[in-house]
Amino acid sequence: MAERMVVIGGDAAGMAAASQARRRRDRADLEIVAFERGHFTSYSACGIPYWISGLVPERDQLVARDPATFREKFDIDVRLRHEVTAIDLDRREVLARDLDGGGEVRAGFDTLVYATGAVPLQPDWARGGIDGVFGVQTLDDGTALRQWLERDPRPRHAVVVGGGYIGVEMAEALIQRGLTVDLVEQADQPMSTVDPDMAELVADAMRGIGIGIRTGRTVTGLTERDGRIAAVVTDEGPVPADVVVLGLGVRPNTALAEAAGLPIGPSGGIRCDRRMRVPGVPGVWAAGDCVETLHRVSGMPVHIPLGTHANKQGRVAGINIGGGYATFPGVIGTAVTKVCDLEVGRTGLRERDAGAAGFEFVSVLTESTNRAGYYPGAQPMTVKLIAERPSGRLLGAQIVGRSEAAKRIDTLAVALWNGMTVDEMTALDLGYAPPYAPVWDPVLIAARKAVDALAAAGR
Repeated sequence: MAERMVVIGGDAAGMAAASQARRRRDRADLEIVAFERGHFTSYSACGIPYWISGLVPERDQLVARDPATFREKFDIDVRLRHEVTAIDLDRREVLARDLDGGGEVRAGFDTLVYATGAVPLQPDWARGGIDGVFGVQTLDDGTALRQWLERDPRPRHAVVVGGGYIGVEMAEALIQRGLTVDLVEQADQPMSTVDPDMAELVADAMRGIGIGIRTGRTVTGLTERDGRIAAVVTDEGPVPADVVVLGLGVRPNTALAEAAGLPIGPSGGIRCDRRMRVPGVPGVWAAGDCVETLHRVSGMPVHIPLGTHANKQGRVAGINIGGGYATFPGVIGTAVTKVCDLEVGRTGLRERDAGAAGFEFVSVLTESTNRAGYYPGAQPMTVKLIAERPSGRLLGAQIVGRSEAAKRIDTLAVALWNGMTVDEMTALDLGYAPPYAPVWDPVLIAARKAVDALAAAGR
């Protein structure tokens, strides 16, 4: 009799695990059932702002593999609009509710993959059920927002609450749709994923395309008119709104896990070993935005929700379930985004992260260009490096520039991943030609400046 693998969550991590397990074990040996509460599988949530803006014309372009492909090509029983409501580890079964047809389904399992992702942070004031207030965590969320933007009367004024990645990307997307946009952020600047000096470059670019940035403001409530959103109430007064997008961050979706007694780590995510097994619970695996992982620089457990990690972790779990061997070695927090005409990249620790982890460090900021200064189209680029003292080991890096900045962060991520010092980095054999880089690449210039800063600080 075939074993049964049950997957909770049909996006990146869950379907990567299911696909990898299927590649190694056929249906006669392993039956795979995947429950997904939404309407889509394996889609790019990161692409939602670009569909909202119209840059990506069709919603289906964001779907990497639809349920029919999984059923027909991979022989995976995908059950959309089924929300798992309970896990019984003693009976080895899950209970799922059919959201469209009604009723409940019980499914026994030999192997369970918990891949429920993350859920948006939602303060009490956002839970009033007012029409016109949206999160953008899932493709279903994006669909609801797009429909609201296209209904009459068309919204004219948007307020985005929260200035992280999704907040700044959605603010730009709504500007591109022709709305007036205000971004409300409790901190002193948007884009707190980078240090304040780099975040100010982002804020300037946002102001430059007409986004109103209202920092240092705490949202206390919402007001409505005829059941529709009318304003966002802050401690400095109301901000009018016909549509509100919440970008307050996310937390691991662990409610089912906690109820079932799965171990939760200090970051709030499910604890897993390097093979993505849940320790102490035989046959249970977890992957994606619901788990915590090791930060390779700080050595601390962290929750960093990214599709890149989710796909890798799901793949690792599936390989192991399928009888192979794979491990997930941790993360260093590399991320890139486009904000207006800027490319923003970061990897490793920010200054406040390095301080919190107990490192002594120097940080340097350099200005350069993406190409030879005389070559047509050369654009400015700001690079920031953080290096440990006295060792000189790279701890973190950030880049902001108008062209070819985002992918340069990968050079720094590789150096960081491999524990290089800034002194070693000054000799990196990077490609040079005037159309692509100056003789001294911005990465090398920053490394040289960090070496000088370490010398001045007595290393």
